[in-house]
Amino acid sequence: MGKVEGGMKCVKYLLFVFNFIFWLMGSFVLAVGLWLRFDPETVSLLNGDKAPDTFFIGVYILIGAGSLVMLVGFFGCCGAVRESQCLLGSFFACLLIIFGAEVAAGVFGFLNKEKIIQDIENFYTTNYNENNNGTLIISYQKILNCCGTTTSPCPDTPPDTKDCGTGIKDFFNSKLHIIGYVGIGIAGVMILGMIFSMVLCCAIRNSREVI
Repeated sequence: MGKVEGGMKCVKYLLFVFNFIFWLMGSFVLAVGLWLRFDPETVSLLNGDKAPDTFFIGVYILIGAGSLVMLVGFFGCCGAVRESQCLLGSFFACLLIIFGAEVAAGVFGFLNKEKIIQDIENFYTTNYNENNNGTLIISYQKILNCCGTTTSPCPDTPPDTKDCGTGIKDFFNSKLHIIGYVGIGIAGVMILGMIFSMVLCCAIRNSREVI
């Protein structure tokens, strides 16, 4: 089997290093996704009956993509070291799938931000109107340092206490921005991985033709 030499050998090891970094980034994406899913504050706010689940859709995409990125990064390292066209081809195909998933998570986080926040506000308002001293309402007020609703704020509250509509917007805006930026950022890095894998595949194919 022909081995890549010269500049292409450098590309081979660059691809290996890139895939190791890629594996680390997959671990990071998975960790972020798990944190968003099991963050005690987020879970307590979305743990009631009929709580909207739209927020967690983007989180599940991140968790799935992060897990797949770790697996693909491992096989990419193996493919680079073994100079295997099969492994590198599979790596490239998986990158395309992950690229689509990460972009979907990022776009979902940005484009559905207003709808997700509105669903959560409606969920809070419904529960507040039914029982403004319920456990769920107390959780919202404690975690978000808020009271009442946008249309009916609590009287005689401290100056730093906001209405819960504003608190919900601020809290979930920050979470959704994390989903969006992580998804689109990782997708951008994947483009480099696809370029490296294409170059190395071409180099391996040419070396074998020469042999």
